[in-house]
Amino acid sequence: MIRSSVAARSSRAEITLQHVCQLYRRYQDDLRVVRKEQRELRTACPEMKTQLDDLEAEITYLLMREERPATVVEIGSLHGWSTTWILRALRDNRAGALVTHDLIDNARHNVPAELAEGRWTFVPGDARETLRGHRHSIDHLFIDAAHTASFARWFVGELFPTVRAGTTVSVHDVFHRRRPWPVSEGRVVLSWLANNGAGYFTPSRLAAARVNRELKELKQRLGLLKPVHDGLDDPMLFFRMP
Repeated sequence: MIRSSVAARSSRAEITLQHVCQLYRRYQDDLRVVRKEQRELRTACPEMKTQLDDLEAEITYLLMREERPATVVEIGSLHGWSTTWILRALRDNRAGALVTHDLIDNARHNVPAELAEGRWTFVPGDARETLRGHRHSIDHLFIDAAHTASFARWFVGELFPTVRAGTTVSVHDVFHRRRPWPVSEGRVVLSWLANNGAGYFTPSRLAAARVNRELKELKQRLGLLKPVHDGLDDPMLFFRMP
């Protein structure tokens, strides 16, 4: 069983602009509904901090729709904006569960009950403690927590070795500039990827201007360009675990 699961992961398409564009076209109708739902959630919860910009949130949704992860682990939820995007992907897949680890439990007050029921577990506490010796079979790892080099050294050194090859990993707030700061979470992650011979994908407006522009042009053609969230940086980094 484990062998076939690993084989499925290794055969996943590389995360590229072409692949992401294909997913936008494939799931455009469902994405249109989810964008409307997220816009309505923002209206219902005006105090919610929406930490994911539209492209990175949509790509997260699209990858999960395509890959159908059984277990998603989210580190850092803040007010639950990323959590609700993930849960809508699992809902639309009619399969999968999300386990969120965070020191702050604001998400508990913002995630709609119908999204949470039967598919969401919130684990309060420092992920460095709550994930120690974890038993998750992680199929997608989403990281948006302490953006420090020390925290990144923990997850690349302690958590990444527990995640199987081919698993999709996303790390937020890496590319708010063309390059991460010299001493930062992003620099640690990029160094780890380089040392392990792994590539990555980002829709960042500043670090990947052509990708950002082409995705927005595609969204315009599909009628999906109207903003859900007013952020423009899209600094998330996506990769497959080597």
